[in-house]
Amino acid sequence: MSDGSGIGGERETSGDARRDARRDAGLGNIGLVARREYAERVRARAFVFSTLLLAGLAVMIALIPLAVRFIDQVTVTRIAVVADDPALGERAVSVMDSFLNARLDSGAAASRRFDFERQDDASVAAGDVRDGALAGAVLITRGSDGGLDFRVLTVGALSQDRAQLLQIGAFAVGILDWTATQPPSSQPFVAPTFNVVDPGEVGGGAGGGTIDTAEYASRRIVGIVFVVLSFLTLVFYGLWVAAGVVAEKASRVMELLISAGTAPQLVVGKILGIGLAGLTQVLLVLAPALAALLLSGEIGNALLGEDPASGSTLAGLSPGLLAAFLVYFVLGFALYAALYAGAGSLLSRAEDLQVIALPLSIPAIAGYLPAVLALSGGSSSVIRIASYVPIWSPFVMLSRLAVGRVEPWELVLSIGLLLVTVPLAMWLSIRVFRAGVLMYGQAPGLRAFARAVRG
Repeated sequence: MSDGSGIGGERETSGDARRDARRDAGLGNIGLVARREYAERVRARAFVFSTLLLAGLAVMIALIPLAVRFIDQVTVTRIAVVADDPALGERAVSVMDSFLNARLDSGAAASRRFDFERQDDASVAAGDVRDGALAGAVLITRGSDGGLDFRVLTVGALSQDRAQLLQIGAFAVGILDWTATQPPSSQPFVAPTFNVVDPGEVGGGAGGGTIDTAEYASRRIVGIVFVVLSFLTLVFYGLWVAAGVVAEKASRVMELLISAGTAPQLVVGKILGIGLAGLTQVLLVLAPALAALLLSGEIGNALLGEDPASGSTLAGLSPGLLAAFLVYFVLGFALYAALYAGAGSLLSRAEDLQVIALPLSIPAIAGYLPAVLALSGGSSSVIRIASYVPIWSPFVMLSRLAVGRVEPWELVLSIGLLLVTVPLAMWLSIRVFRAGVLMYGQAPGLRAFARAVRG
């Protein structure tokens, strides 16, 4: 007699085979949708035009240091001077003003490079530097050996050549202070120390670690390129997803697609295909931008004269920053694309896309503003909190990473929240998509969205 184990084994094997077949069919449908979306996007004229436009914009941003060098030639840099000894502070202001603003060429018109002002409170000066009211603040203290210690607080507004001039002025102050306070024979001259530091969040004027102003400026330029590119592409590609869903729904193609595949397959395939097209465009845009960053120093030397302080702007581009940009681009695109796909499925006409375009772009714009403040050296609690919010972190955290003001745990928290939020957004988008693709002739609104979410 048979114990039936053979029949049960055959049924189990048959069930596994069916599950494998469904899984393979699902992956095949996702691949077909992704290939179709990718091919349509990269072959479109809009793709070529937008790639050229974004590449030109990225190159212009990358060449900002050239404009900064040109403007810096005619700009007066405001510097505060803080010293515990009032006499030393007054002497430093007088010496630096007369020494650094002097013109060796008597035939040239007089011009000022610096505007020095005396301040008594180091914390106030540090706050003015963080707020951008001052390009820098010079803190002067006298050591036990009689030498002077110069610390320059700046968050990047002080260019490399101006920082070098300040170092020369500090040396002049040290010499004149030595000759004015004691006979030269009583104690040997001690060369003043000079450091450029980040004021950080310390109110007492003690900065963070020593920084290189050229590298800091480079980080800001690289950060601007990445943040602007991320903002434009995430919003632009999100609209691509929504427009693709609306076009297919308006032409009734969606009815055929939804009968051939499931909603998750269509949503994931569409996001994957458009995401790969977006990544292709980003790489095409970054190539000329990075080339412009690489050559910006040489171009500036050729047009504005030789400047040994001007190096390649790529000094601020590290493999870690590039990897972070790609991670935040992928996760940010998945999040925004899911939101746009769900919203697009609620529309029946292409004209209705304008109704949701602005509301869906407002959160991105709200995240772009603190990102710009972070690039300017800001480190307030609002900026830090915004860098953790998933819908804003692709911009804000990238800005903080560019200027080097992120603790490792903050980066882990930010990416972790994105990794949790993206699947939730996908689930919500699929749920809305499943109900929304069958809604024709209904005006988009909160009620339609709520009904779609409830299923």
